Amino acid sequence: MEKINFSIDINAPKEKVWNVLWNDESYRKWTSPFAEGCYAKTDNWKEGSKVLFLGPDGGGGMVSKVASNKKNEFMSFEHLGVVKDGIEDTESDSAKGWAGARENYRLTDNNGKTKLAVDMDSTDEFKDYFLKTWPVALEKVKELSEKN
Repeated sequence: MEKINFSIDINAPKEKVWNVLWNDESYRKWTSPFAEGCYAKTDNWKEGSKVLFLGPDGGGGMVSKVASNKKNEFMSFEHLGVVKDGIEDTESDSAKGWAGARENYRLTDNNGKTKLAVDMDSTDEFKDYFLKTWPVALEKVKELSEKN
């Protein structure tokens, strides 16, 4: 695993950026660069709860848990495995390749603007994909947050 980092400055307060990140409707919009129609099944992002990050058909994705949720400041996920054909898998070699990987979102206030920093552990197989896709997704977060 290798940690990769991304950040973007957003002309909006961190409360608004937080809402864009974790509200179901806007979540689906900003994550569309990863897979059009992807979504998350979650118990309202409660710390310690399971989250399924799923593709448009619900058949594939990641099994994770909310490792930390400090509202308007920090969200951390620990990936536990994968979802394949609608079945959660934490035991296969491909699932174990993701076990323990972290994905963190940090919001910092800068005079009413927000710096959003994302860092995540990635396998070599997906690193190039994430390096191309994350900047596009963060631009969508910025666009949605700066509206109105």
